[in-house]
Amino acid sequence: MKFCDTPIVGVILIEPDVHRDPRGYFLETFHSAKYAEAGLPNAFAQHNHSASVANTLRGLHMQLRRPQGKLIRVVEGTIWDVAVDVRRGSPTFGKWMAEILSAENFKQLYIPPGCAHGFCVQSPTAQIEYKCTELYDPTDELGIAWDDPTLAIPWPVRDPVMSERDRSHSRVNDLLPRLPVYQEERRNAAIPGGSRAG
Repeated sequence: MKFCDTPIVGVILIEPDVHRDPRGYFLETFHSAKYAEAGLPNAFAQHNHSASVANTLRGLHMQLRRPQGKLIRVVEGTIWDVAVDVRRGSPTFGKWMAEILSAENFKQLYIPPGCAHGFCVQSPTAQIEYKCTELYDPTDELGIAWDDPTLAIPWPVRDPVMSERDRSHSRVNDLLPRLPVYQEERRNAAIPGGSRAG
């Protein structure tokens, strides 16, 4: 299992070891000791499962008072998964990164508290499972515009299928006073699998 750094501080790409044989395959999708050794949470408060049709775009979502770290994996289809650093004072504030997560590549993405998350579906359907470090609180949610020109995220989808709520989110510059303050991420120096430049 590899834990790889990305261009955003605290966002980690996980590449599990997949053991294949004529029967199929086996992999660990979570191992508390290994995740803890890599400096990631080894306990989660809520586990979610969502299904979406082709060209669906969900995001960008986060919570403020009870920020959620999220561990994302895909069990059917393919998504373009996005993390945006909106932590004031972060060395990567205002930056975004994306990773293709699919049922075929088995990759996971850990998005730390204080970063916004979104994804778009690149297959006919997609099912996503994600673990959260805090419980969902609808009164605490904050949304950021998916098409914010300041972020300039090149979403690989035309005419996305979206909720009205997601279409009406505010831009980062309009939310600055409300955005979380960066707290330095602390991870173990030895990370299995090295780092990823992104």
